Amino acid sequence: MKILLTGANGYIGMRLLPMLLEANHEVVCVVRNEARLSVSKKIKEQITIIEIDFLDKPEANKLPKDIDVAYYLLHSMSSSTSDFDEKEELSALNFNTYLAPTSCQQVIYLGGIANDKNLSKHLRSRQNVENTLKKGKAALTVLRAGIIVGSGSSSFEIIRDLCEKLPVMITPKWVNTKCQPIAIRNVMQYLTGVLGNESTYNDQFDIGGPDVLSYKEMMQRYATVRNLPLYIFTVPVMSPKISSYWLYFITSTSYKLALNLVDSMKVEVISSDSRLQDLLGITPISYEDAIDLAFAKIEQNQVASSWKDSLVSGRIKVNLDDYIQVPSYGCLKDKQTIHLKDRKLALENIWAIGGDRGWYYGDWMWKIRGYIDKLVGGVGLRRGRTHPDKIFTGDVIDFWRVLLASKEEPRLLLFAEMRVPGEAWLEFTIDDNDVLHQTATFRPRGIFGRLYWYSMLPFHYFIFGEMIRNIATKRFEQ
Repeated sequence: MKILLTGANGYIGMRLLPMLLEANHEVVCVVRNEARLSVSKKIKEQITIIEIDFLDKPEANKLPKDIDVAYYLLHSMSSSTSDFDEKEELSALNFNTYLAPTSCQQVIYLGGIANDKNLSKHLRSRQNVENTLKKGKAALTVLRAGIIVGSGSSSFEIIRDLCEKLPVMITPKWVNTKCQPIAIRNVMQYLTGVLGNESTYNDQFDIGGPDVLSYKEMMQRYATVRNLPLYIFTVPVMSPKISSYWLYFITSTSYKLALNLVDSMKVEVISSDSRLQDLLGITPISYEDAIDLAFAKIEQNQVASSWKDSLVSGRIKVNLDDYIQVPSYGCLKDKQTIHLKDRKLALENIWAIGGDRGWYYGDWMWKIRGYIDKLVGGVGLRRGRTHPDKIFTGDVIDFWRVLLASKEEPRLLLFAEMRVPGEAWLEFTIDDNDVLHQTATFRPRGIFGRLYWYSMLPFHYFIFGEMIRNIATKRFEQ
């Protein structure tokens, strides 16, 4: 079949794409920016990539006419706290317009369980998107899920951050709200199981795991699986804003996502039927087993996708191409060079920078900068990186965004998503003479930008100089 995959560079889409290819389907990936589709060269050679922003006015003849099935995996919850529902409705309307001239027979939409009488804005928006997609000409299959548990999922990473960092928690009463978590492996089974399955056309199905748990119980069971001490005390009053800031400072989530999640955590998300589970013969995976499966992937460095790599987790809200040309005029620079005795070692060190490896010198200073960034509303260092030694364009590395990653050139270009009075780039290149060039570029915004740069010069002198030397010479155990 010829399949249209929207949200191909999202958490679900990145996992679904290789499964569709393995089943010998022809896949057309729709993304806002082709440079951000973080897949291997081998996969890119097997797919067709089309750039479309579904929030823009639709353009004619952008999609192939012979589409058989389309996956709708788009959402805007992380991008806004006020108008994300309007954006989601517009996106669904424009999707219908794009799909109308094609021969598409089925649209598969992953939404949210919405059986509670008092829904959050997020879940109401999911329902509205569902109703909008029903107006399209293709048959609609809706899968409604609650909390998805898997390596890299926002829900799993938030619980992981909380339990791994806080042995004692004082929590709001919403931690007693019930939900029905589902393993990402089961979600993928459902998404592929309904593909072209006419018995699922024009119908909606709740999908969930075998356990109905409160958020408190989910954290307690996580702590048990990980053999961590954990004591949770709930308080009757804690405003949504305070709860959101609590999640924001303790976990790697953005404030916008935290606020929307807290709003939804007051609503029970429990499945009302198991028809699809029976129809497809799927065995639901327990919450504890889902955690074990997630850590099996993490420990083997096989995390396929992470919500942290999405653009909405940082400062960049437009195309990466707008930042990839490092400016020369009106900029302040720190340039370092060193001749390499071992080109391969230096390249490996560059590609492992950040995350658990750190920044090769003065990690305590980088951590302090991360804490300060969090305090002023930035992303801090908690995003880490998805892979320990693989980098794709569009990925995040702590509080940097990867603008370009090419081992062939070789060149790594990063853009700062920390809060600074200006714009900052960090670039590593190795020339034909085996000279490593490390360049920090800062384009200040007004007098405060220049004061910021000059106040940081003493730190730059030590950090950047030692960093390039350690990149060139330091060896780490594999």
